[in-house]
Amino acid sequence: MKHLFTFKSLVSLRLAGVLLALTTAMAVEAATIGLTVNADRRQTITGFGAACCDGAMCPYGTDTAPVRLLYGPTSKIGLNIMRMEISPNFIGDIIVPEWGNYDSPYDWKGSLPSAKIVKQRGGIVFGTPWSPPGEYKTNGSAQGGNSEDQGNQRGKLREDCYDKFFPWLNTFLAYMKSNGVKVDAVSIQNEPDWWVSYSGCLYDPQDLVKLVKNHAYQLDRETYPGVKLISGESLGFTQNYTDPLMNDATCREQIDIVAGHLYGHAPLEYMKKSAVLAERYGKEVWMTEHSSTDNIDHLPNWHEQLIFAEELNECMLAGCTGYIYWYMRAHWAFVSTGESKYGDANKTKNRLLPRAYVMSHFSKHVTGSTRLTTSRDKTSGEGAALEYSAYIKGDSLIVMAIDTTKTAHDLKITLPYLVTSGTHLLSTGNETENLCQETPIAIEEPTKEVTVGMPARSLNTYIFIIDQDGTSIGEVKEKVAAGSPAYYDLQGRRLDKPHGFCIERHTDGTSKKVYVE
Repeated sequence: MKHLFTFKSLVSLRLAGVLLALTTAMAVEAATIGLTVNADRRQTITGFGAACCDGAMCPYGTDTAPVRLLYGPTSKIGLNIMRMEISPNFIGDIIVPEWGNYDSPYDWKGSLPSAKIVKQRGGIVFGTPWSPPGEYKTNGSAQGGNSEDQGNQRGKLREDCYDKFFPWLNTFLAYMKSNGVKVDAVSIQNEPDWWVSYSGCLYDPQDLVKLVKNHAYQLDRETYPGVKLISGESLGFTQNYTDPLMNDATCREQIDIVAGHLYGHAPLEYMKKSAVLAERYGKEVWMTEHSSTDNIDHLPNWHEQLIFAEELNECMLAGCTGYIYWYMRAHWAFVSTGESKYGDANKTKNRLLPRAYVMSHFSKHVTGSTRLTTSRDKTSGEGAALEYSAYIKGDSLIVMAIDTTKTAHDLKITLPYLVTSGTHLLSTGNETENLCQETPIAIEEPTKEVTVGMPARSLNTYIFIIDQDGTSIGEVKEKVAAGSPAYYDLQGRRLDKPHGFCIERHTDGTSKKVYVE
């Protein structure tokens, strides 16, 4: 019996060992995730920003501390788009002591100081009306009319005032220009589908078509060259507000940017659908307002910050070219208010918050890039436990990875081009000051496969440098004028406007890699 017991024990131990080995192998396999980045190119990203409006940026929006912290390539966050209100509030020709002579009958001066700083730092500024002037509307007021003291009147732009609307926008452009700010774009309306008690104006989709088709030519693009027209920014980025403008040839010629908000709908739902026609006709797609944890009674926890990261990521996957958050300064935004009632133990006003560092992963690195498809692109629905996206920018390949789970993973990335080095930017929520840690990725020789760590509950940006010597443009078939070089990207595509690392090919068949400013 003793020998039998020993034999059985030995068999059991061996079986246990085999099972342990199999379990371990399965665990290792399960912990490694494969991601393939393709060479397919999608939209080019214009940038990221936030709104300079009332609320936490009072008085009159003139407090410039947030834009000084958030904007410009040398800032920690790197925002480059600022949204401001084109106020309908008439104040007349008055003198405000702290402002001096005020050369507009509307209260537009508040955003001017911040707009100047953003422009000085190379950024984009655009204006959005919450309402046209009250005298242009059916209810005679800039208010939306959705309250008993306003008589519950649905404030709409009167049709006999359609021809006044774009000239009114021109006066805003003129005011800003005379004060040193070249406005890059103007919108038609903030949330034309949302009946409100505050400043607002309702438009049916066909109202917008009629307004744009018959009157958008009045936007003075000759006096203000380069100014772009943004569609009405619907509450949920709904197709019934975007597609009619794209389906009408005249409207399509006037609209440069299709825009909307994300309230009530995840990016890969309505926004993605609205982007289809916009992309087909070469229009930009901007998400111009949302705050994923607006008006909460506490500082967002790290999981809520990762949900925000997923929203950014999903907007990119939906075809977005510009993402503009709501307020710059709020306890649920980028810069602290210093109010202890929200649990801010630091109680320091104008301190960068975790959400700003989350935004920096995209704003500092994805701005100016072109999105590449991956084998794990999310295509619909709400946020997933793991999300990815990829981009190319000059000689850099950028991979985003978001892990909201409790488990760390290894990410095996297969890239479309050979890379020679890399950098890992990591945010885990464990740091209190610098929420974006940077470490090198060791690559011994040019490769297309790199395995990197993806910690639990983390936001990761992996930046790889393309191997210039090991990437060929292949056979060049285009004819080049005598004496003139032709330029190609590192994948062999002809460039009309070369920029960054590219290949210069001459008529004698010689070529060399160059960097074009």
